[in-house]
Amino acid sequence: MQKPDLSIFPLEPGVYLYKDATGRILYVGKARRLRNRIASYFREASSLSSKTRHMLQHAVSIDILRTSTEKEALLLEASLIKKHRPRYNIVLRDDKEYLLFRIRREHQYPRVELVRRNQARERKQRNSRGGPEGRDKDALFFGPFSSGLAARETWKLMHRYFPLRRCNDRAFANRTRPCLYYDMGLCLAPCVLPVAQEEYQALLARVILLLSGKSRELLHELRESMQRASVELRFEDAARYRDQLRAVERTVERQSVVLSHNRTLDLVGVAEIPEGLALGVLFVREGLLLDGSNFFWPALSVEDTPELITGFLAQFYLGRKGMGESIPPRIVVPWLPEGQGSEAELAGDERNLHDAGTPGAADEPDGREDRLQALEAALTEIRGKPVHVTKPRDQDEDKLVLMAAATAREAVRGSALSSMAELLARRLRSAKAVRRIEVVDISHTGGKQTRAGMVVFEDEQPVTRDFRTYKLDQDLAEAGADAGDDYAALSAWARRRARAGPPWPDLLLVDGGKGQLAAVRRAFAGAGVEAGGGDFMLASIAKARDEAGRADRRAGNVSDRIFLPDRSNPLPLASGSPELLFLQRLRDAAHDFVIGRHRRARAAATLSGELTRLPGVGPGLARTLFERFGSLAAMADAGEEALRTVPGIGKVRAKAIAERLAMLLEKGEGV
Repeated sequence: MQKPDLSIFPLEPGVYLYKDATGRILYVGKARRLRNRIASYFREASSLSSKTRHMLQHAVSIDILRTSTEKEALLLEASLIKKHRPRYNIVLRDDKEYLLFRIRREHQYPRVELVRRNQARERKQRNSRGGPEGRDKDALFFGPFSSGLAARETWKLMHRYFPLRRCNDRAFANRTRPCLYYDMGLCLAPCVLPVAQEEYQALLARVILLLSGKSRELLHELRESMQRASVELRFEDAARYRDQLRAVERTVERQSVVLSHNRTLDLVGVAEIPEGLALGVLFVREGLLLDGSNFFWPALSVEDTPELITGFLAQFYLGRKGMGESIPPRIVVPWLPEGQGSEAELAGDERNLHDAGTPGAADEPDGREDRLQALEAALTEIRGKPVHVTKPRDQDEDKLVLMAAATAREAVRGSALSSMAELLARRLRSAKAVRRIEVVDISHTGGKQTRAGMVVFEDEQPVTRDFRTYKLDQDLAEAGADAGDDYAALSAWARRRARAGPPWPDLLLVDGGKGQLAAVRRAFAGAGVEAGGGDFMLASIAKARDEAGRADRRAGNVSDRIFLPDRSNPLPLASGSPELLFLQRLRDAAHDFVIGRHRRARAAATLSGELTRLPGVGPGLARTLFERFGSLAAMADAGEEALRTVPGIGKVRAKAIAERLAMLLEKGEGV
């Protein structure tokens, strides 16, 4: 990309977006001063990272979005990265939403609920738009828990010994007699019985201590309550406190004491492996190690570590709006931009990684130190209390950072899915990792309404914005092809795809056998695209064959065959192998996608034929009516006034159409 006129960019905070020739966003970044930050990309090429140089080779334009503050720019950047998933950004590709415990305090008898991060956030967004009461505003959240099993075990144990209500607010308000949980001694039944507020709030306070990680304080309180009840000869109460005490002790036994002074923090560690970079997070509450989580980014190197850490922190923590309690007061990371550390501090393999990529960071007009300061300000606003991003303060914290890195490394090595791109590359004889995959399938009815559906997956996740449907009837007619000719349909699609141009996938997967594969390859070659060679890999997936040689279409078949160009026999992939199952899943996704689009096209054609029988309705207007109402019955129900809102329909025509629709429906036609 040529250096732009920097004078057109303001010296204000904002977000900048690099785009390619097709308008696709390649990179999203935030800046305290947009002009200075953009200028830093056009220094000597030797001072830029390889990823930045590669991005600039594809970028042709820069868009900017101004913000009032740097903190707003950081929030906008995180939102845009999550929405568009730009190719050259560090993207947190983790669909798993963490479990949290939620307690809504506005109810007279609050209950403890297990919720997911996205559910709670979406509910809060609905409430902020005028939804029911905005009830999450004052709710307490505890977590996060990456293990659903561990979270539910804690929830069951808590309700067994702390009998809070379980039913939702609607059931609570309409219940007329105690439920089974009351008969089992697992609920006080405040819905119908006179339960003292003091007693219930005392139970709730103990549960809050337990979920907050303040187990020592809770154990001390329970021992005192048990002894006091015993002295006062309230033996049933003393027995209940004893059971609660034992339950909490068993919970604490499963948690490791890793830090003294009851510190609450999250610790981040990064490990370099041959396949890329692995990142681990440990959640420590009141000195106890509660849980952890691991992430992996393929094809990243040590020089990407600073951007990985800052990008991860923004995307991982800024999504917790409305759940500030789940954010700790300190987030410990292995690297900070403001200090290099001494040689003694950086001894060891992982410590060498801590400082990776820092040279030159301070020279940038909009450095990473400013980014972390903006992140701290944003997290402080979300949490409602100060949040600091720091390096390890002592040897214990430093050991935990190294533990997080080691755990992430081992998790990646033990996970087959984490290296699916490399696994596919080995199985398909590809020179590079297979990260982006396009899958194509054909659907038609007797050669009519022929559609090609293309789905796109990147790093094992669907990229729905790149899904495409191709209408091929006209292409087939111009080519003089027979109706229902799958080879001709795939060839027509390949020519259309070749005209669209880059970005090319790492692998193009065709639903079919050797014949379909050869047809697609010839069509691409005729368009000047080297499919199955220099531009991208090409393969096809065909159903397994039964003893009679017919396609075995039984559900659950895990023996499909993968064909490559210039190879007579299918690849020797084991039935049920991870890579084969993954390719089958992609093929099924393409099949479902194109079948759905084909059914819509067929329904539209049928309805269009019925609509053109109406007075003054041609094919164009019929299509508009179908898109607006969807069915004849819906048009009839809408009435004349709604019909008149459609462009091209006046008062007289709307009346005629409404009358004709009523007659058709009375005769049972078109229903």
